[in-house]
Parts: sequence; C-alpha cells; structure tokens
Amino acid sequence: MDHVRAALDFLEASDREFDEGDRLQASEKLWGAASHAVMAVAERRDWPHGSHRAMKNAVERLSDEHDDPLIKYGFGFAEKFHRNFYHANMEDFELDTDRPKVRDFVERVTALLR
Repeated sequence: MDHVRAALDFLEASDREFDEGDRLQASEKLWGAASHAVMAVAERRDWPHGSHRAMKNAVERLSDEHDDPLIKYGFGFAEKFHRNFYHANMEDFELDTDRPKVRDFVERVTALLR
C-alpha cells in the first residue's frame, strides 16, 4: 500500500468533511492521515507499526533521531482527533487551531521519505 498517498488523500478528505460540517468523520480522517504517514516511514525502516503502541514508538524514535520534538508533538494532536471521533470532546477553537498541527505533522514525517 502506498501509505504516503493514503496520508495525503486522508488530509484532503478531512478538509472536505470539515467543510461539509462532519467534524467526527473529519477528525478520524486526520487520524488516518497521521497514521499512514507513520506507517510509510516505519515500513521503509522495517519498524513495527501494526498497533497504536508500535506507531507511537516509531514516532518517538523519529522524534529522537531527528532531534525534532514537533514530530512527537504533532502525533499527540493527531491522537486528539482520533479520540474526538469517538467522544466528540474537542471544542470548535481546538478543531480550528489543531488541524494545521496535524497537517504539519503529516508533511514533516512524509518529507523524511524524500
């Protein structure tokens, strides 16, 4: 599977869902974008990535390797959107301010593959 393409497709789908007012589906698509970005890098490096814990560990490794705390930070925002899908617990201002942080995370992580 082309995880980079999937990540970018999920980002676009999330934008559409937010525009249409479906904040829950949009939130889950942001999580999907972040997850596929991590899976792309993990597969390239032959790291485990088949569970949430494995992806979190891969993010920790990437953040440490590149001395880039924004990688870890961005994944945390993606996790907020994942929780929001199930619990609808994010305020409107959080949706607006945190969306770009997830986009930045996806772009930052997929750039490691170039």
